[in-house]
Amino acid sequence: MTIEPPAPPEKVDDLRWDDDRASTLGSYALELFRELLTKLPSLPVSRRWKEVGVPKRLALEVPDGPTSMDAIKRHLRELVFELSMYPGHPRFMAFITGPGTIPGVIGDFVAAFLNQNVGGYRLAPAATEIERFVTNFFAKEFGLPEGAGGILCSGGAMANFIGLKAMRDAKAGFRVRTEGVAAGTPMAIYASVEVHDVVTRAADMLGMGSESVRKIPVDAQRRMRMESLVDRIHHDKQAGVRPVCVVGSAGTVSTGSIDPLDAIADVCAQNELWFHVDGAYGALGVLADELRPLFRGLGRADSIAFDPHKWLYVPHSAGCVVLRDPQKLKDAFSLAPSYVKEDKARTGHGDDYHTMGPQFSRGFQALKVWLSLLAHGRRAYGKRIGHDVALARYMGERVDAHPELEQFGKGPLSICCFRYVPKEGVPEGLRRDTYLDALSERLMTELQLDGRVYCSNAVVDGRAVLRACIVNFRTEASDVDALLDVTVELGRKVHAEMRAA
Repeated sequence: MTIEPPAPPEKVDDLRWDDDRASTLGSYALELFRELLTKLPSLPVSRRWKEVGVPKRLALEVPDGPTSMDAIKRHLRELVFELSMYPGHPRFMAFITGPGTIPGVIGDFVAAFLNQNVGGYRLAPAATEIERFVTNFFAKEFGLPEGAGGILCSGGAMANFIGLKAMRDAKAGFRVRTEGVAAGTPMAIYASVEVHDVVTRAADMLGMGSESVRKIPVDAQRRMRMESLVDRIHHDKQAGVRPVCVVGSAGTVSTGSIDPLDAIADVCAQNELWFHVDGAYGALGVLADELRPLFRGLGRADSIAFDPHKWLYVPHSAGCVVLRDPQKLKDAFSLAPSYVKEDKARTGHGDDYHTMGPQFSRGFQALKVWLSLLAHGRRAYGKRIGHDVALARYMGERVDAHPELEQFGKGPLSICCFRYVPKEGVPEGLRRDTYLDALSERLMTELQLDGRVYCSNAVVDGRAVLRACIVNFRTEASDVDALLDVTVELGRKVHAEMRAA
């Protein structure tokens, strides 16, 4: 008896665009990009979103059939020119967000249309090798030895987590991956009171508990006090706690202070501790020759977390962690599920990056970093990073010379913290610092809503201040001047309103 073969199902090609349709939308996106670059300096950094009504304008019904190309174009134009704020604007000096390099944008586009999974070498051979080139370049710049390397990730929070996970598993002294932290002696991590909160979050995520992070006092330059560090390590040993790691900051988020990395490395060597550096903001300052001495001891670290989307200016997101011994990443993350089994001896394939971090599926983040490095070169980066620092110094000098501005917490990098101080003083009967704290907090909100300039806030020496961080290759002295001029203008207005109230 002959069995008839089944009929094949009909083709379904609704999602397959022809070349013309794809080119039309792609070309329009490129037009928007070019238009944005041209108009960017004249656009507001931000807008009063509450008045714009963002949710209402974006709440489109998902149709049963395809939306017309004209409607999609209108939607994209509204998104780009009316409903977005612009971290790439030359007067954006808030937080620590780079503007996005042009080669980086192109790199993201190419990575997206290749759509490779850089979790497995066989799925992305060139992408894997480019990620290796990128991490090896940074490891060398930081002064780590031959063979050092690492992995790219989403940002500083994840980079610190990955580095500290490798640390925990290497230093626990028992089979912590299989038995869990409760099976061994409590562990302690040491960091200054200025360290970024993501270190505490990492300790929480690692099951060590947020209180395992011992916060060490800082000196007048907001750098970790070595005598306090040594005392706390000794105290914990006496109490039956296992010291495992010291985290040094290479550019704190508030003022850009840099811990005494070389001295920390000495303490770690003497006590057999892991030396981790949170350099999310500042570590790439080593590319500027005049700043490199500030980071003495960085090359002695066991792991370094940093963000190319900060001071390498590439588009979000691009974090990175490099280790003195990358094998420690495999020791901390490697698993061997049956469906990824491969005979490496026969294929000749390199490392699978899913064995070196928490992600199995991974995007091609390295391309935007690699293209930016190739297109600009190390010298251009060093020059621009140095210029950012010079602009922050210029801002501080202008603040010091202005009768209504006051500088706080001078740091060595590209951050300037300051506050507005009314010429006639604070209203009678009010404490000066209490009133100026309230004024700074209100003024920061008004500056961001105003849209002409954009800075953020910080608490320095217990005082609420305004904070400008320059990690933007479009920012120049005229933009710094504009920030201070608008600060004084709005500061007078806010002070008048508060005094009247």
